Amino acid sequence: MNKTKIQIRPRLRVIFGENIALGPGKAELLELLEETGSITKAARKMKMSYMRAWSLIRTMNHCFKAPIVVSKHGGAHGGGGAKLTDDGRQILQLYKKMNDQCLRSVRPAQRQLEKLLCR
Repeated sequence: MNKTKIQIRPRLRVIFGENIALGPGKAELLELLEETGSITKAARKMKMSYMRAWSLIRTMNHCFKAPIVVSKHGGAHGGGGAKLTDDGRQILQLYKKMNDQCLRSVRPAQRQLEKLLCR
């Protein structure tokens, strides 16, 4: 008997021009940034480089009317950090709501499709 794990994972992405303005990975980055207050710590938790995380944040900030993440530079003894703006928190909340609605809407067809997969 085949014990292969079945996974169907729809992925909601918000596309702006040629850029992915928001998707599952960027939403996770924003959640971790909100939790840690640090791009470095959020990136580390996602096992990505600071530069990659900063690049994703720059893309998101470029795609929306107002910045969704702001950072402050630390002094000689640290003290920097980053945080979501009010717009950033609202955008993340709306994305999560849309994603939940998408997942709920595909659930009936997903169950049917799972029954047709090899087991």
